[in-house]
Formats: sequence, C-alpha cells, structure tokens
Amino acid sequence: MILLFELSLTCLLFYSSAKRNDRPIIGVLTQEVWAPKPNQSAYIAASYVKTLEAAGARVVPVMIDQTPEEYKKLFNSINGVLYPGGGANITSSGYQRAAKIFYELAIEANKRGDYFPVWGTCLGYEQLTVLTSGMNLLSLTNTSGVALPLNFIHEAKDTRMFKGFPAELLDDLASEPLTANSHKWSITVLTHNTNKDLNNFYKVLSTNTDGKTEFVSTVEAYDYPIYGTQWHPEKNAFEWRKAFIPHSPSAIKTSFYATDFFVNEAKKSFHRFESEEEERKALIYNYSPVYVEPNGYFEQIYYF
Repeated sequence: MILLFELSLTCLLFYSSAKRNDRPIIGVLTQEVWAPKPNQSAYIAASYVKTLEAAGARVVPVMIDQTPEEYKKLFNSINGVLYPGGGANITSSGYQRAAKIFYELAIEANKRGDYFPVWGTCLGYEQLTVLTSGMNLLSLTNTSGVALPLNFIHEAKDTRMFKGFPAELLDDLASEPLTANSHKWSITVLTHNTNKDLNNFYKVLSTNTDGKTEFVSTVEAYDYPIYGTQWHPEKNAFEWRKAFIPHSPSAIKTSFYATDFFVNEAKKSFHRFESEEEERKALIYNYSPVYVEPNGYFEQIYYF
C-alpha cells in the first residue's frame, strides 16, 4: 500500500509539472531612444524586468527592427510578451511594428490551442487598442502624473486578472489611490463602448476619471489571454523619482499580484529555445542596467 501511494504521488507530481512550465521566459519590447547615442538606440526601463523576475520569470529583450522571421523564431522560443509604457509612436515605429507581429502571432497561436499571453502597460495598452481596432482612438486626459483607485465595473473576483488578489487588497484598490497613472492619452469609456472591435474583444474591468473624462483603466480579452492596464504595476515597487507613485504596503502588493498573474499565464505556454546556448545568448542577463542621471524619469534603464 505504501509503495502504491508513493507511485501515485510521483505520477501526480509529474502530471502537475507537465501541465505547467515553471521556467517561463517573457519577452519585453524595446523602444526607440529619443536622443540616440552609440550603442543606445533602444531601451527598456529596468523596473519591468525587476517586476517580472520578482514574480519568477526570466526576461528576453525584443529588439526593434528585426525581420519577421526573427520575430517568429523568438515568438516560438518565449512564453509571453509584455508591451511596456513609454513614448513610442503606436502607429509607426519599431515598437509598433514588433508589437503588431507578436500580436498577430499570439492570436494565431491561441486560436489553435497554443497558449501565449500578451500584456500591455500604459503605452502598451494603447498599442493593443490600435492593433485590435485598426485605428488610433485615443483622447487627451489630464492623467500625466496621478495615483488613482480603480472603479471596478465587474465583480473583480470573477475576472481572470483579479480573482487571485486577496479580498482586502481588492477593497484597497477600490478605495485607495494605489495605481500610478503617467499618460496623456486614454481610451474613453464612450469610445470603447461605441467601437465594435474594442467592445467585442475586451471586457472592461475598471475605469477611472480625470474629473471630466471617464476612461478605461483595465481590460482583459474575452477569448484570448491578452491583458491591458492604463496604469503601471511595475512602478510601485521599483520607481522612486516621481512623488505620485504610491509605495504603501497595498501598493507594493498590487505590483506583485498583477505581475504574478501574468507570469502564471506565461507558465501555461510551452515554447522553448532550440538550445540552452541560444537561450543564454537571448536573456537580458547579457546586459547591465544603467543608473540614470538625476533628471531622468526612471531609476535604471537597459540600453541596446
């Protein structure tokens, strides 16, 4: 009986691990530098990398201006992709081009049962709305530096993104300014609700207002593991230069639970590099973050 129990336990553990990839690698899009220098034509804010690593993932930078074949090979090697915030052009840039290719590959893969999650933060969410609707539907809002509570549209515990959050944290998110907003453009609730492509593709989980305009702040796709936040989960724990960024215990937990959710989504993907050598060469460990000058927006940046 003891032997049978041990064999059953071994089989159960093997089955569980076979259904989950505990070594996820997530691609983070780079974007153009405003004033390029030698060997500094693209960048990733280090806070995105730190947040993903803290949640148990490794990171590969997705370089701009690669060929479609190179992007497809990388897509088949990683387990998810994150479109970060920033200032890139979302209708014509290296950032936009890479985002479009990965978005289309993700849609195709998920349709055939090959799980692959996509997350867009701030500019990344705005980019997703352009890719989904085929148009730039953004409106100006007064939200370039403010922390806000979330106005949940649905019961948060019934959504994929928020169902793993502790109940007390959801209460805090609804009542305290825990989400850092650093954007001039937003998708208004009216625009979302009246645009068929957006309304049919994304479920609005939360909204916010700048006092005049109500805008969408959190979404998840109905039929795909595609997620977007107009706010910045990565800033609470790792960015210190702007006074509006919250650092309370609940704010730090928000960073962790949001990223933990996405990393667990990536664990459902079983893409892998063709060799360990290829994997090692791709990882962001091959680069070192730079401590930015005092007037910089981020604490640290990876340059490429």
